[in-house]
Amino acid sequence: MTVDRTPVAETLAGLGLALPPVAPPAGAYIPATVSGNLVFTAGALPFVEGVLPETGKVGAGVDPDEAAAFARIAALNALAAAESAIGSLDRVTRVVKVGVFVASDPSFTGQPGVANGASELLGQVFGDAGRHARSAVGVAVLPLDSPVEVELTLEFA
Repeated sequence: MTVDRTPVAETLAGLGLALPPVAPPAGAYIPATVSGNLVFTAGALPFVEGVLPETGKVGAGVDPDEAAAFARIAALNALAAAESAIGSLDRVTRVVKVGVFVASDPSFTGQPGVANGASELLGQVFGDAGRHARSAVGVAVLPLDSPVEVELTLEFA
């Protein structure tokens, strides 16, 4: 079943984007799992062609605007993982929850602005169905010294 809106691949192309290949897990987990009509993604890092474009802490070496762009990339990677689990993102009926983790300098308090990179992409891709609950959490360090990590919970039909 599909939702009545522009196909996701077409919307992404209009934004100059495409889903990347799903990155292989860096541990004992899978990129996405389905329970009922929900798909949960593992935390996605902002890999571009298998490489982190930058490492370090936001507010101390990583610019917050760059970090928001990395959150956008990480959300795109999470969408690729979700698609691998449900077959097509055209089945998504709602973005339920987004978790954004920001490796932060202790004095940095702009996590919500960084998380907007992911949230805004989801709104562009899914329209009203992309409106979601969210957590934007500052953390001491993330895997591979990534500045951001994004996880999604999506409802699908």
